[in-house]
This record gives sequence, C-alpha cells and structure tokens, in this order.
Amino acid sequence: MSMEAKFWQDKWQKQELGFHLPEPHPKLVRHLASLTLEPGDSLFLPLCGKSLDIAWLLSQGFRVTGAEWVQSAVEQLFAELGVRPQITELGQVKKFSADNLDIFVGDIFALHSQTLGPINAIYDRAALVALPPSTRRLYSQHLMALTGGCAPQLLISFDYQQERLAGPPFSVVEEEIRALYAEKFAISLLESKPIKDGLKGKCPADEQIWLLQPT
Repeated sequence: MSMEAKFWQDKWQKQELGFHLPEPHPKLVRHLASLTLEPGDSLFLPLCGKSLDIAWLLSQGFRVTGAEWVQSAVEQLFAELGVRPQITELGQVKKFSADNLDIFVGDIFALHSQTLGPINAIYDRAALVALPPSTRRLYSQHLMALTGGCAPQLLISFDYQQERLAGPPFSVVEEEIRALYAEKFAISLLESKPIKDGLKGKCPADEQIWLLQPT
C-alpha cells in the first residue's frame, strides 16, 4: 500500500472526514454546465470518497465512474444511496457497480483505460490536492492516459501559504496547474473565493475551480 493510500485508510478508519461536505459542492453545481455535457455522458471522479456530488450528478442524468483507495468509503457511499452494488474482482482493483455508477476500489495507478471505459469529462475535486508534490506529475499524466487526454476537466484547488499548514489538502497554485496540464489543455479560472474562517479554521486560503479544455 502506498503512503498516500495508508494516510486515507487511517482517516476513514478514524472517521476524520473534515473533507466530506454535507451537500453537493457549490462550485460543481455552479460550473458543471461549462463542461457542455449531454445526459448520459460519463464523468470520472478520481479519489471520490463518498461525496454527495455523486448522487447529485446521477440525479442530473449522468453516468458516474469513480476511483477510491478506501473500500469502507465506497461501501458507505452505496449504503447511503440505498443500492446494493455488484462487486467484481479485476486484478488489483475491485469494481462496485449499480445503475449508471461504477466505483473502482484500489490504487488509482493500478487502473487502466481499458478497465475504466469511455469517459466524457473529469471532475477532480479532491485528488490532485490530496497528493504530495512528488506524486502530482505522475498522477496528472496517469489521469490523461486513463482518459485519452481528450476529456475536459473541472479541477478544484487551494491557494495558501503551504508552510503555514500541513496538507492535505495541499496548496496547488496556478503555476503548478499550468506546468502539469498546459501542454494539452487550455486552462481557465472559473472562480476563486476566500474560504470563510480559513482552511481548517487555521490559515487564509482561496478555493478555486478551473476548467481544462483539450486543445
């Protein structure tokens, strides 16, 4: 198990879920239309947890495919949706499936495009910002490989003084986002707002949402 996976396993085991919102993310609700999707299109949510964004996207008529390290998070997700998943062993990952919903449990780096299937767009709310700097380039390249490099993306990031607060979520500033993605995507900042009372109540921070469009 990677260090990142162990970290999140421990968080879920201890129920330290400060990252879990009790509602769909307002920035997703406001900016989903910028992806110009059609009903029935498939969104990929890396490191999705049991986010309520999933239920909201399903209610909007989309297919949702997710990846998550922690099996208990996925079990809670399906329980809260009130559906019993079909579980399939696929080598290093398991697939939990129900109508219009597939969640792959295991190391995202063990997931391959053939297993994932066609994806129309990516919504990265909690993956890039959960990874330390040493892993982000590998992750961004893997994400592009998984989706053929042609899926538009909504990306949520945080901008704050990293030395003032240990992540995750880590501070991932515009320069790094462009270094990771600008070669293949046009990058637009859709919204940036200060977090009320600061990140974790400790540090002034801006939460941002970006649109990445394939060029």
